[in-house]
Amino acid sequence: MSKAILGRKLGMSQVFAENGDLVPVSVIEVLPNTVVAVKTVETDGYYAVQLGYGAIKEKHLTKPLKGQFEKAGVAPTKFLREHRFSEKPAYEVGQTLAADIFAEGDVIDVVGISKGKGFAGTIKRHNHQRGPESHGSKNHRQTASLGARMSGGGGKVFKGKKMPGHMGCDRVTVQNLKVVRIDTARNLMLVKGGIPGPKGGLVKVQEAVKSAK
Repeated sequence: MSKAILGRKLGMSQVFAENGDLVPVSVIEVLPNTVVAVKTVETDGYYAVQLGYGAIKEKHLTKPLKGQFEKAGVAPTKFLREHRFSEKPAYEVGQTLAADIFAEGDVIDVVGISKGKGFAGTIKRHNHQRGPESHGSKNHRQTASLGARMSGGGGKVFKGKKMPGHMGCDRVTVQNLKVVRIDTARNLMLVKGGIPGPKGGLVKVQEAVKSAK
């Protein structure tokens, strides 16, 4: 992975391709990113670039973050995210990255935090089948067998069993999406298909790990 940039999901839209096909796209606002730090094997044990995105007032910063921005000599940003490299990156502290580091037709991965759904049952969370709907049935949406024999007192629930619980708010990566259009004038990137997260959510756009070309 040699390229990455932070952006904000604005929602979905649709555009027409040159052949007349209607293409559903996710709209990502990619304001200029600032390189806040460059990490190397000699100093940190690995290669990475720390990117800053979004403006924030200095009064909302903690003292450690305030000191970090002052040391780097850059304006404070609301979000900080790292992007790792396999070799020393060709970036400098204070450098600005824009959406034009990608081009139309590039294959990318988009990383974000999925929408939180709260507590959910197995039907919604794991797409399980519901129980009988006939008159007298008492198992409409309940969790079915847990696998082991429980009535004898010697059974147990194995780790990884799909059960009700908290759904969403997970780190999700959608791979092999195609960049449909880059609008540098409005700092917008149009990506074919859906991407994780709610409207206004932070996403990281990076070069595809497993290219589908």
